[in-house]
Amino acid sequence: FKNHQLPLARIKKARQPIMKSDEDVRMISAEAPVLFAKACEMFILELTLRSWMHAEENKRRTLQRNDVAAAITKTEIFDFLLDIVPRDDSKQDEAGGTTGPAGTTTPSAPPAPP
Repeated sequence: FKNHQLPLARIKKARQPIMKSDEDVRMISAEAPVLFAKACEMFILELTLRSWMHAEENKRRTLQRNDVAAAITKTEIFDFLLDIVPRDDSKQDEAGGTTGPAGTTTPSAPPAPP
């Protein structure tokens, strides 16, 4: 845990909103930012590797936004990101729908009236 890929100062700065959001939290131990940094590194590594696998499946060497979106869609542990990361809905299947989580197909619907 001594080598940090993410700057600890940035992690420490991110804890301030957490402390302000819960009045029961008065202090955060010195070890907590180190653990948060390591957890962030592991999260980024896992998401990047799964995104890279999607890019390789499509015979590309450049990671694209849709690779990250596909990794999130295909991996249950990233379900909390489904509403945050937009999917590339431009690719539709033959049935006229888009492929959603777990390979389900959602039919295309006309846009809602204003």
